[in-house]
Amino acid sequence: MNRSACSRLALGATLSFAAASALAHPGHDAATVGASLWAGVLHPFTGADHLLAMAAVGVWSALGARSAADTLRLPLAFVTLMLVGAALGLAGLALPAVEPMIAASLLVVGVLVAIRAKLPAWAGMAVVGGFAVFHGYAHGAELPGTAAALSAVLAYVGGFAVATMALHLLGIVAGTYLRHRAGWLARVAGAGVALYGASLLVA
Repeated sequence: MNRSACSRLALGATLSFAAASALAHPGHDAATVGASLWAGVLHPFTGADHLLAMAAVGVWSALGARSAADTLRLPLAFVTLMLVGAALGLAGLALPAVEPMIAASLLVVGVLVAIRAKLPAWAGMAVVGGFAVFHGYAHGAELPGTAAALSAVLAYVGGFAVATMALHLLGIVAGTYLRHRAGWLARVAGAGVALYGASLLVA
């Protein structure tokens, strides 16, 4: 892929990211989902709160990265702790304030993107990892735990883990482009995500 195509991809992803934050609505109420690889892949895309949070983590990671390894720290922390949360949800264990914490993740990560905050690696991983537990719990809790075979459950979990990493990578592409060429657009997108998170908290 040439440089011009990469630029168009990054710009398009960022504009979609900003627009989605203004128009989005949560898509994961109390409804349950089926257990399959495809259901898992689709699930992060059915709720704008999940989608925006995951993309925003990728953007923030790219904006503050000092190296390629730095860029992957936050996404890997998010996916790892998300799987922990999913296990809690699948086990039927209670986790308080799941929806408010998901909304708070949008507010906090959106602000971090908007101000291009640079935190120590451990602090950034703790922030995104803590919120990821609640995102993972929502994924796991929406799957009927007693109605699916173990293989189907594992396929579902693997599906949303792969989809989450893909959203992180899309955010990294956008963030890498914006870091050097259009920092103001990253600030606008981050502010939009933060405002959406605030609106969910108020609602």
